Amino acid sequence: MNSPEITQNKEAANLAETGHKLAFTRKLQAVTNKIHAARDIDEIILEVSEDICNLFEAERLTLYVTNKEKGTIVSKVKTGLNELKGLELAINHPQSIAGYVALHKIILRIANVYDSAELNNISPEIRFLKEVDKKTGFRCKQMLVFPILNQEDNSLLGVVQLINTLSGLPFPQMAEESAPELAKTLAIALSRRLWRERQSDVKTKFDTLVTENIISSAELGLALSSARKKNKDAEEVLMEEFQVTLADIGKSLSAFFGVPFETYKPERVKPMDLLKNLKQDYVLVGGWMPIDETKEDGLIILTPDPEKIKSSRIVNNIFPRHTKISYKVCLRRDFYKTVELFYGASGMSGNIDDLLSTMGDDEEDGGTGTAEDISAAADNELVKLVNKIIVDAYNQGASDIHIEPYPGKGKTEIRFRKDGTLVNYIEVPPSYRNALTARIKIMCDLDISEKRKPQDGKINFKKFGPIDIELRVATIPTAAGMEDIVMRILAGGKPIPLEKLALSEHNSNKLKELVAKPYGLFIVCGPTGSGKTTTLHSALGYINTPETKIWTVEDPVEITQKGLRQVQVNKKAGIDFAMVMKAFLRADPDVIMVGEMRDKETVSIGIEASLTGHLVFATLHTNSAPESIVRLLDMGMDPFNFSDALLGILAQRLGKRLCECKKPYTPSPEEIKSMLDDYCEELKNTDGWKKDPEGSYKAIYQNWVKSFGDAKGQFTLYKAAGCDKCSNTGYKGRVGLHELLEGTDAIKKNIQEHARVAETLTTALGDGMHTLRQDGIEKVMQGITDMKQVRMVCIK
Repeated sequence: MNSPEITQNKEAANLAETGHKLAFTRKLQAVTNKIHAARDIDEIILEVSEDICNLFEAERLTLYVTNKEKGTIVSKVKTGLNELKGLELAINHPQSIAGYVALHKIILRIANVYDSAELNNISPEIRFLKEVDKKTGFRCKQMLVFPILNQEDNSLLGVVQLINTLSGLPFPQMAEESAPELAKTLAIALSRRLWRERQSDVKTKFDTLVTENIISSAELGLALSSARKKNKDAEEVLMEEFQVTLADIGKSLSAFFGVPFETYKPERVKPMDLLKNLKQDYVLVGGWMPIDETKEDGLIILTPDPEKIKSSRIVNNIFPRHTKISYKVCLRRDFYKTVELFYGASGMSGNIDDLLSTMGDDEEDGGTGTAEDISAAADNELVKLVNKIIVDAYNQGASDIHIEPYPGKGKTEIRFRKDGTLVNYIEVPPSYRNALTARIKIMCDLDISEKRKPQDGKINFKKFGPIDIELRVATIPTAAGMEDIVMRILAGGKPIPLEKLALSEHNSNKLKELVAKPYGLFIVCGPTGSGKTTTLHSALGYINTPETKIWTVEDPVEITQKGLRQVQVNKKAGIDFAMVMKAFLRADPDVIMVGEMRDKETVSIGIEASLTGHLVFATLHTNSAPESIVRLLDMGMDPFNFSDALLGILAQRLGKRLCECKKPYTPSPEEIKSMLDDYCEELKNTDGWKKDPEGSYKAIYQNWVKSFGDAKGQFTLYKAAGCDKCSNTGYKGRVGLHELLEGTDAIKKNIQEHARVAETLTTALGDGMHTLRQDGIEKVMQGITDMKQVRMVCIK
């Protein structure tokens, strides 16, 4: 009864299936045409892989190409997120699905790769590589895998692996039937590539990137094409668009040219003797320049194309006396940056090389007469050179400039201190040794004729150059009648706010509480260059109001701020710290800041002032807060007056701050225990520790977990990495480590009893003080610095 209706339904279904097959065949033909039009198989996968996925309604596609030498198949591209490249599978050991297809040259259509029973029905050996899914976070299920076979000898050329259908159902029978047709087209393309490889042995400088599966040859072709279209270097395109690392590019360039690869080094010393006859335009056009000369390598030439420069023999013609010449390859951008570094491109008008070239390079020692020095110091080129040195130091973030002359034919070396480390800058010809010193002395109004005694001065650079900074200058007589000069670039302008001094929350709150007191003595101690003056001015800025009269006496005045009345020590005029302090007491002060307490008289006046209703700030050169108390008592201070006056003592150091390129890692339990032991070492003499050492230890650890741990109680520390911003050191900038001792009743009792340093330290720790080392370790836990820096600046 229903037979006509059933027949009609079957015919409709057949018609629909036929239409579906026809549509599929048309899509297959379109894909085939694209494959034939492509230059090679890699370009096919990059540009046609999406069409192949759409054809089979699959989520992903992986193409494996045969490596006959190794007996493996290697994945070239995996579409979708979390791309995998270079996955290598053995053909002789068919445990993987793709490896099994490669060995037996059959088609596999699998409904669920995680179904062990289904895989076992195919072969007991076969298994799915679940590790790949774990690595990428993508879960495979359905697969259609088929081989690509050479039509002439049936040899294996590759394997295609289609993964997961969009419908979630197994791949249809029609897809399996169509796979051989696609495989034939791919076989033609692969055979064409193999033929071209056999016909050409031409190497490129990026071959290593391809052979080591960092990128495919198609990606390299696209990168080269993109570079031509955008008029950019291929190296730049590879790094920006294909995420190839600088190290990988350097390795490839080094392998191709057979010379070491050199990255840009902003701290490189400029070889003035080698560059004196080479003008900037010539170097840029020629594409090479000498960067150094050593006994091992001879004359070292930096160039983006060593092969071209070697074959031209231009270096041999310009430097005929150099029998040994070696080359280093670099990126074109790094070559231009090095040229800019050597010849200058911004900041002051002119550049270092031009300035030094016009000075000449006499090998004779400079004259010793003062008149000649003054005349040479006024020379326009020397004036430009000194200004350029100062501007470069400021722009590079240096804290100090060291000028170090050598006798005889030795040149004057100039070095910058950056983040606490000295780096080379330039060398100046010996004929301008004395004139350079004279010029700097003129700028800071020092005695030019006095070369046997040290002198101190200050440069207001706004009078001489384009930037508004101040420099503290110290001249030091050295052997053979030379004079070293050290110039410190001062933190001009407004003081740094207290909130930006990297104080811990405990120290910040306590410091604000202490400096807000109406009277008393507050001391900041630490070695030279530890930021004592900066911290005091930050404290003064915190309490600087129109209602407060603040006097400061400094040697010299380093930081200026509105509202402060500042006096500079002038020993020639008889103005010293003690004399100015006495004058201050007659000038109705509220707050007095003493640049440094150097002698008994200055300290006595400071204590007296603090006891008569004034707030006194001072700096002291001692290693720790407890040691400062003993030092002042040893200078003859009355312990009762001193204890009454003392508000607190802040000891500080500066450690290197980790650069933004720092790398996170999870520390081992042993590393955490080592840090915890360091942290607790100075607590072992306190009463709380003696009563319950184990409980105290656990309490500190629990506090760490609460303050620095994640939800699981795990810690994350950071280690130095290195990038262009930090000159590959891993560190950029400084961070303060602090130790704040409050003048509590217990500390005052220690002072009155002339207690030892160890006893005072124990008392301070019992009152809640954190030592320099403890503060440093907490900053390590916060990811600001590392233990290497803490140990360097907090040595016991």
